[in-house]
Amino acid sequence: MDSLTVPWSDTVRFVRQLSHDLRNDLNAIELQSAYIAELTQDPELTSEIKRLREVVSSLNSTLQTLSRAVGEVTPSLVIYPAAEFLTDMRTQIERKFSKENHEVTWDVQIAEGMLNIDPQLFQEVFLELFTNAFQHGRGAGAVVARARVDDGQFLFSLYEPKTFFDSDTKNWGREPLRNVRQRHYGLGLNRVRAIIEAHGGELQAQYDANAATLVSTVALPMSSRQSENA
Repeated sequence: MDSLTVPWSDTVRFVRQLSHDLRNDLNAIELQSAYIAELTQDPELTSEIKRLREVVSSLNSTLQTLSRAVGEVTPSLVIYPAAEFLTDMRTQIERKFSKENHEVTWDVQIAEGMLNIDPQLFQEVFLELFTNAFQHGRGAGAVVARARVDDGQFLFSLYEPKTFFDSDTKNWGREPLRNVRQRHYGLGLNRVRAIIEAHGGELQAQYDANAATLVSTVALPMSSRQSENA
């Protein structure tokens, strides 16, 4: 039997519509739960209703995240000093990964230059890259984050020690839904790639077998414009 091929645009439409429909049902459950909570004075029942509402809220959040992950990327661009962006991004990483940030070695060699980016979208990019580095096949040793400017490009590379790696990096970030597990749907790197390409950049990955290290690189064109505050 021939395998069925579904265009990605149709998959996206399906996921977003399904998410919308399920969230409507969850909102109805939430309203009914709130109404029932008002009708009872039983502490045990009230506690169970509270737990139910928390489950509904969690599912709603998961569906929102899923819908956003397959959504179209439309950046709202601003001029951002590259060095300042790295500082702000590092602060976000250290706050998000407070238990792991001592395992990151930073090598930032950027003194000047501007980026034309959507900072909120790029926060997603780096949070996803660091999440993957800490959660997927992590080997012994530090995660190394290096940033520099070379030939008019902002280059950020993340070096992840890997005890074992057998993935093909040729289509890195272009194979959504390939690795699916509980509450993870194989959309993170696809979203990362889409955000980077919407900014005129490129995402690359290469595995160095000798060093047992996966190197992910984000390349972005530097802006020729000056800061609006300059």
